[in-house]
Amino acid sequence: MDTSGNTAAMPLLRMEGVSKRYGGVRALENAHLTVGTGRIHAILGENGAGKSTLIKVIAGVVEPDEGRMLLGGRTISFRSPADAAAAGIACVFQELSLIPDLSVADNIVISNPPRRFGMIDRVAQRRIAEEALSRAGAADIHPRALVRDLPLSRRQMVEIAKALARQPRILILDEATSALTASDVEKVFAVLKRLKAEGLAILYISHRMHEIAELADECTVFRNGRNVESYVAGTRTDGEVVEMMIGREVSTVFPAKPEPSPDPPVPILECRDLGWGERLRDISFSVGAGEVVGLGGLDGQGQRDLLLALFGVLRGTSGTLLVDGTPVAIASPSAARVAGIGMALIPEDRKTEGLMLPMTVRENLSFATLDRLTKRGMIDRDAEQAAIEEMVRLLGIKTAGLDIPVGALSGGNQQKVVIAKWLMRKPRIVLLNDPTRGIDVGTKQEIYQLLRRLADAGAAILFYSTDYDELIGCCDRVLVLYDGRIVRELQGEGLTEHALIASALNVEQADQLEGA
Repeated sequence: MDTSGNTAAMPLLRMEGVSKRYGGVRALENAHLTVGTGRIHAILGENGAGKSTLIKVIAGVVEPDEGRMLLGGRTISFRSPADAAAAGIACVFQELSLIPDLSVADNIVISNPPRRFGMIDRVAQRRIAEEALSRAGAADIHPRALVRDLPLSRRQMVEIAKALARQPRILILDEATSALTASDVEKVFAVLKRLKAEGLAILYISHRMHEIAELADECTVFRNGRNVESYVAGTRTDGEVVEMMIGREVSTVFPAKPEPSPDPPVPILECRDLGWGERLRDISFSVGAGEVVGLGGLDGQGQRDLLLALFGVLRGTSGTLLVDGTPVAIASPSAARVAGIGMALIPEDRKTEGLMLPMTVRENLSFATLDRLTKRGMIDRDAEQAAIEEMVRLLGIKTAGLDIPVGALSGGNQQKVVIAKWLMRKPRIVLLNDPTRGIDVGTKQEIYQLLRRLADAGAAILFYSTDYDELIGCCDRVLVLYDGRIVRELQGEGLTEHALIASALNVEQADQLEGA
């Protein structure tokens, strides 16, 4: 039964009693969903709640074991993604499907390129790509640009354009804004509202509650493979929604911060006048033992470059780095990992930078620590097993076994594996690049608590996040970057959303923003 409260819109897609099992695990159990034309329907739930399987059934990636699906009132069954695409269903996933070595235009029309005299019609291809990019609010991306030369946020816009080029009736977006800049998110929101007005049915999956509040007409919450409740957007509080998602009352989101000490913490990492071309300029700061220091500011102001520079990824940097007061040269990630420095970087894109998806959970966990687990050229399997079991317990990694591909885990558990892989090295300096992007609220809380435990144990933590609430809730201090420079440091009572926004815009005085 449809409990969404949507009586005005004609049901375009209906799922009834859909179940899907993987071995003894029920990924979906008796799932129901109704999506109307000209509506945006949000799907909410923790990682592993069944959202991904639901989308894969709709998109023809997997066939359900039970239940039926109706499109426009007719029962349908997809045997492949091509069948779903032919029926007018297009998906935009968080994990991009683009081919980096091809152009933007090639990627947009790759499934059905225009042809003339048996050859690809390059003029028509470019026209289609330009129209799709414009429709996606990304007309500034050149169709001939190679995808590999685009930053992650622009690649995501190409992925959206690729979906729109298929002229879908149903558009599915799975965490499609998690890699976007704030300006791109605004463009995507405008696009989705226009598509809704044109009559598209849109399924929207996101862990960002403010996005759901702005876009959704109806919402359905999934937990443990079942749909818990469908409701009209705006009729449930965030707290009620989160309780439905995790099945328990929500405790305090962020762990308590320690009381400020009258004595400044002993610096572990110091950075003096760090520069890198025009991207980083005169960066100076320190992170002490037991501190969580945030990096704030609008996306793309040098935060990611700073983390990569500290970890030895970038070439041609200038300035001085000190660890425990001693100047160090970090020319490569391997140099950053050595015992005397003890640095770890949790990367932005877990799929391409943090994990080897076809390899097992065990192999991914132990990969960064093999040098410490090897004796006389052989891996000490007992030591490896003990270290892995400790990490699985510490981070609460949910897996059917250590020898399954890590790609089979939910997004939140994959992120836990990335973090655990580096924690096995017992780092003293931890760099985090937007580590909670695209993961559920329950896993976010676990990561917040882990960061505070690491700091309490004496680690120095530098934490970049695009979420202002995270910076305020997790960090002792926040360094705000603008145009490659640190323009302000916020802490204590001065660490507020208002101050973060004012500083991100490089407004000299916060009260100027109020009077603007």
